[in-house]
Amino acid sequence: MRNGGVSFWWQQVGLPSPADPLEGDVTCDVAIVGGGLTGLWTAYYLAEADPSLDIRVLEARFAGFGASGRNGGWLSAELPGSARAYARAGGEDGVARLSAAVRATVDEVVGVTRREGIEADVVRHGVLHVARSAAQAERLGGELDAAQVARRIRVAGAVSGHLDPDCARVHPARLVSGVARAVRGRGVRVHEDTRVTAVEPGAAVTARGTVRAPVVLRCLEGFTAGLSGHRRDWLPMNSALVVTEPLTPAQWDTIGWAGEELLGDEAHAYCYAQRTADGRIALGGRGIPYRFASRTDVDGRTQDWTVESLRATLTSLFPSLAGIGLDHAWCGVLGVPRDWSASVSWDPALGLGHAGGYVGSGLTATNLAGRTLRDLVLGRDTDLTRLPWTGHRVRRWEPEPLRWAGVHALYRLYRAADRREDAGLSRTSRVARLANRVAGR
Repeated sequence: MRNGGVSFWWQQVGLPSPADPLEGDVTCDVAIVGGGLTGLWTAYYLAEADPSLDIRVLEARFAGFGASGRNGGWLSAELPGSARAYARAGGEDGVARLSAAVRATVDEVVGVTRREGIEADVVRHGVLHVARSAAQAERLGGELDAAQVARRIRVAGAVSGHLDPDCARVHPARLVSGVARAVRGRGVRVHEDTRVTAVEPGAAVTARGTVRAPVVLRCLEGFTAGLSGHRRDWLPMNSALVVTEPLTPAQWDTIGWAGEELLGDEAHAYCYAQRTADGRIALGGRGIPYRFASRTDVDGRTQDWTVESLRATLTSLFPSLAGIGLDHAWCGVLGVPRDWSASVSWDPALGLGHAGGYVGSGLTATNLAGRTLRDLVLGRDTDLTRLPWTGHRVRRWEPEPLRWAGVHALYRLYRAADRREDAGLSRTSRVARLANRVAGR
């Protein structure tokens, strides 16, 4: 089994060599820090709106090196954060508008892949959420009974389910590399192998030179903590995935996964899965949730015990796959604000903006954030700029060692809650409710 190497998705398509590194000081109209999907979508829509803009994207490794090329491939309509937090800013109407905007963004992304000729294994068969205990069923409130779930996918112990049709499977590396290609095709310079060390009004500072621009946008998501002055803004939360060897037709028949809907459960330490285009199961979940002092992984390598934990989850869902080979394991980080809610922000007086904090629901939200940043930077008053995540502010995370101790304690509580619920608890465990209060969710 390969461990690391960024991700299985990148190993499939081939790791790109960083291109067009910055060479000395330059000036431009817009400097975007971060070559993941947030930065690339922002560049894409700004260049579309005003082709005369000189836009530079600055990326430490290569476009899509972070979560954009490592995720589970869920292009979903999930709200990127806490409805309660958004309601405090925009009321229930604001939450409804944000939810509708995220749902419409699934169509937008699929439409861009078609217009730009991006072959990203996109299949829109929805996502099947399953409950495997009475407590999970209470939280899910699904419309499918156990028999109806089994007719789609035979998940061991499933008692109910919910199918959300507004979700598509994608191949993450093919999507982000295709968007990067489209961005470059619009005249945007993507300076790879160019690590930004500081962001300030009018400038993004790198070891290769300083990019001066009246607009500087921070789009680093889980890597935000590595930027000077931003260590406690967003927590780099860790998520890990494994991918199996290709399943045989008999194995697919046994588990009944005939379609290409995505699959997730309602556990507090949840899992998420997809049937890949080449006939494997890619399954993800939490490993070590957080590394001390906001450190991140080394090229996606994850811990052996995390791999075994994900293997156990896979065989719990599908006992008939016990012993199946795992071909690849990897991990990445996602940005988590203190209230677990994303934000898009722009300060015209300073010329600084940012977007991120998607808490694991970023594959769709990045596109919506990019279009919102476009409108904010161009001074447009639109439905997007009035969404409740615009200008959303939240306090910073606690200093170390409180941050490390708190996050690890939090996930011990969630796992304890799952054990209590799996043992027969009929409602959500009070342990999980306590964990949610501690987390600020």
